[in-house]
Amino acid sequence: MPYLLAVTVLWAFSFSLIGEYLAGRVDSDFAVLVRVAIAALVFAPFTLWRGLPWRLLGGLWLAGALQFGVTYLCLYRSFNVLTVPEVLLFTVLTPIYVTLLDDALVRRFNRWALLAALVAVGGGLIIRFERLEGEYLLGFLLLQVANATFAAGQVLCRQLLLRYPSEQPLHRYFGHFFLGALFLVVPSFLLFGDAGRLPQGAVQWGVLVWMGLFATALGMFWWVKGSTQVDAGTLAVLNELHVPAGLLVNLLIWNRDADLPRLAVGGLVILASLWLSRLGRPPRSALA
Repeated sequence: MPYLLAVTVLWAFSFSLIGEYLAGRVDSDFAVLVRVAIAALVFAPFTLWRGLPWRLLGGLWLAGALQFGVTYLCLYRSFNVLTVPEVLLFTVLTPIYVTLLDDALVRRFNRWALLAALVAVGGGLIIRFERLEGEYLLGFLLLQVANATFAAGQVLCRQLLLRYPSEQPLHRYFGHFFLGALFLVVPSFLLFGDAGRLPQGAVQWGVLVWMGLFATALGMFWWVKGSTQVDAGTLAVLNELHVPAGLLVNLLIWNRDADLPRLAVGGLVILASLWLSRLGRPPRSALA
């Protein structure tokens, strides 16, 4: 869990940095491309191509394509038909997808993990819920695809590492995850990117470099590594913990208004769901 909590803090800062310096200013496809390219370059010197199970490598490519390809293509397009509060609201369903997909891959049903995910979603709704306005069905569907592919990518990585333990340390083959992401991110920028909205100035470039090195390269590496050290219910709940963490960072640094009672109550509900996720947990040997 320490890895996942550290990444939660990293990603909490990322939300504010994107909102303050990139959103509406830098082409979203280009921003994603830079993030993934930097992460791929970080792992390139260590990446092995031989001596690893082909299913492990192919699975990592697929997971990367899902989490940084399909997810972001749908996420950024949802902003064309949804307001920001609606986008935030519709992303709280990710823990449900994590739980259901993990159970499906191992052909089981863990009711405690699902209950914990539902409670975590409830905490996210307490914090984020806003009145919905206008046409939002298309945006809702786009975001459910984004939520599902983001969940599928991390569940797939978790199961791959558990099923195909390697004598090589994770950093020797994790670069394949970002190569799989580039497989979709590069064509996305070429087809849909706006070359007229590239970063302007050192601050925007600095934010992109920070996002690539820390939020993407280090963040995803730690998240995948940490996912193998917890059960699926805890992983699902921690997908929701970024909600209060991100709002708290935004409030403390950028002094944005936040409903502190709702933030506190929702955060406590999410923490309570962590306790629920531990009920009915299989023995540790079943996770490794």
